[in-house]
Amino acid sequence: MVSRYKIDPLKSSFGAHVSGIDLSQPLKASEATRLVEDLMTFRVLVVRRQELSHDDHVRVSRLFGEPEIHVQDQYTVAGYPQIVTISNIHRDGVPIGLYDGDNEVEWHTDLSWKPQMSAVSLLYSVIAPEVGGETRFADTTAAYDDLPDELRTLVDGLEAVHSMVHLFERQAADNPAKVPLTDDQRAQVPDVVHPLVRLHPLTGRRSLLLGDMIIRGVVGVDETRSQQLLDQLHAHATADRYVYSHRWAVGDLVIWDNRATMHTASPCDHTRHQRLLYRTTVM
Repeated sequence: MVSRYKIDPLKSSFGAHVSGIDLSQPLKASEATRLVEDLMTFRVLVVRRQELSHDDHVRVSRLFGEPEIHVQDQYTVAGYPQIVTISNIHRDGVPIGLYDGDNEVEWHTDLSWKPQMSAVSLLYSVIAPEVGGETRFADTTAAYDDLPDELRTLVDGLEAVHSMVHLFERQAADNPAKVPLTDDQRAQVPDVVHPLVRLHPLTGRRSLLLGDMIIRGVVGVDETRSQQLLDQLHAHATADRYVYSHRWAVGDLVIWDNRATMHTASPCDHTRHQRLLYRTTVM
């Protein structure tokens, strides 16, 4: 039987729409291999009109590696510690998932606060808002390639401190409903240091490793200059030419390479428009 697998680019530098596959069923070996290869090429893959169980979600995730167990277990799905709930829905005044705020916009790479960097994330939509709630992806690989020579030389030798504690402190200042980390959770997430530029272990390409709220500062650089440099890099990497904005529909699965991109949610009024998604992250 001839494969119906088809891929169509979304933007000039990155992103593609995959059609002709049903991820609720095991893929042929050739299709599974191609899906992984296409992610390395395009960095973000959009697969629409899927009907996935939690088992399906975990099975597809394992095409890329082993999904991690999220530290905030209050947001994981019962019986599936690999799947974390992403939602703005509140029950009894308490958010049921991560990224609950109406204006919680934070560019990041999933799990950059861990010593071992995450590889791939898979986000599946169950409830899609009519207004707002898009996920925007930035091509930090192309953004690195386009840096001026002097700036590229500078950032190639720098490192930054990634801090989940710092992130939650910043978020809590903007959103009083943010559930704080417990003392036990804080103990599990000490600050880590990563280079501002990372080398992809499979493609060999370099990309910027940023995060506008999780980075505490650049190592060895005073606070003022550190923030100026980070702001400059963020403004460059999130310019329109490097960004794809995904408008969610129920049944969408978006797969992205954390080693080559970063992403953020968009504002969404939880009192009028609900969003519910499930995410796995492969290490």
